[in-house]
Amino acid sequence: MKLVILDRDGTINYDRDEHIKSPAEWRPLEGSLEAIARLTQDGYRIVVATNQSGIARGFFDTATLVAIHDTMNRAVAQAGGRIDAVFFCPHAQDSNCACRKPQPGMLIEIGRRFNVSLQDVYMVGDQPRDLGAAAAAGARPVLVLTGKGQRTLAEGKLPPGTQVFDNLAAFAAHLAP
Repeated sequence: MKLVILDRDGTINYDRDEHIKSPAEWRPLEGSLEAIARLTQDGYRIVVATNQSGIARGFFDTATLVAIHDTMNRAVAQAGGRIDAVFFCPHAQDSNCACRKPQPGMLIEIGRRFNVSLQDVYMVGDQPRDLGAAAAAGARPVLVLTGKGQRTLAEGKLPPGTQVFDNLAAFAAHLAP
């Protein structure tokens, strides 16, 4: 099975420091929906792995998060793509849970649920925590320079083997030429 794991905020859609708190605030990054469609049409299964501490912090509830993801899924479908699953960590940053990136728990669970070895799975994100989770889970880290990606690249300390692309569309063009 060909599988790609994507971070959400800053990778698929615009990120906001004050969180995406409603479906109306969710806006796709230019080319991201078409990139997911391209990967889908090339036979990749797409899974989103996202930290959503806004739930623990009371900014929005799980029902609102589901509505945000419904908006994202509809937009991807309209572009000809599909997201097979969305995994999220609802915990606060200081919770010390195993599922919050950069911990590998969420990615390990994705590998288990999809019955796939993560060594051939790309984890695409814009922040050190995305790349750290990929490395810790044995997945292939990919940095996109959207969202906080430029800052992540400037800070350095990328896990060995990290591939860098301007955006999700450039990654998709590389993987599914």
